[in-house]
Amino acid sequence: MVSFGAQVNFAVPHIQIRSLHKTYESQGQQVQALKEINLDIPEGKIVGIIGKSGAGKSSLLRTLNGLEQPSSGSIKIHQDELTTLDHHHLIQLRQRIGMIFQHFNLMSAKTVWENVALPLKISGYAKSDIKSRVDEVLSLVGLSHKAEQYPSQLSGGQKQRVGIARALVHHPEILLCDEATSALDPESTSVILSLLKKINRELGITIVLITHEMQVIREICDQVVVIDHGQIVESGQVWSVFSNPKQPITQELLNLEQLELPFQIHPSVQTDSTQTIVKLKYESEAQHAPDLTQILASFAAPVYLYQSHVDSIQQHFIGSLIVGVPQLDLNLNQLKQQLKSLIQHIEVIGYARPTH
Repeated sequence: MVSFGAQVNFAVPHIQIRSLHKTYESQGQQVQALKEINLDIPEGKIVGIIGKSGAGKSSLLRTLNGLEQPSSGSIKIHQDELTTLDHHHLIQLRQRIGMIFQHFNLMSAKTVWENVALPLKISGYAKSDIKSRVDEVLSLVGLSHKAEQYPSQLSGGQKQRVGIARALVHHPEILLCDEATSALDPESTSVILSLLKKINRELGITIVLITHEMQVIREICDQVVVIDHGQIVESGQVWSVFSNPKQPITQELLNLEQLELPFQIHPSVQTDSTQTIVKLKYESEAQHAPDLTQILASFAAPVYLYQSHVDSIQQHFIGSLIVGVPQLDLNLNQLKQQLKSLIQHIEVIGYARPTH
């Protein structure tokens, strides 16, 4: 578990955040949006920051591109200390950081091509350079054929691809994504996530995204940071956090499968109890899936399977089994010892009288 003030260190950092605090004043009250954030984001990785509404995700993202000035603390992009830059150098830094918005932020009176070209026009680029670069990024996002259309003529997914093209037009080294898929349907979401993975893989751009959707995290992120009430409460590689979420907020965001069985489980043995109900959780590298025969043989008794779930994330299998064993005095410690190389976690969740 990562303690509230602990440093999260994934690799040599592209973005380095130390002791970051952000306080707002609201109706005469001090509201602390960020508290003691310490975070290293490695170059060329996709890092997802997840939390509920109001957790501090947007405040953190806005400090990374200088839209919000932190109350205290340090933010370094490579060796550039963002918090001490003057206005001129801050503008230069922002050109190295592309921003993708939830609601696209396109100008309705301008064509797709004009929307993408606008940042370069504002920066004073030559017309020939603008044309070649805009054509290049529209091709990258698959919208060359939509260049002369207006945002009102596009679907939500196409609008977001325009937003991505615009974010890429300055050759950024970092992309910040603010709930980039939450306004999209599932099909468009899949297209956008695939595009972001392509951009990361082919261009080597570091991507930091905030979301409240764990599905987005599992689809494209290398690491995940869970933020709650302005603090980092959990972090790590996606497969590791998904396989063993330690914090209640992480478990809630994961929306872990609810136990739905056709019989009632009691916390203690009842007069009519016939089985001990056991939950087993495992994670393994994809090439070393656990041997179910060996697992079930360890019970030395009939084993009834009532629920199972398996997921594949980052070349790892993550799974769980709910089984019933006709042994009301099951030796859990002995079972844990026998299965320690195969099963990550074993617990007795109750007793029941299933009907077969």
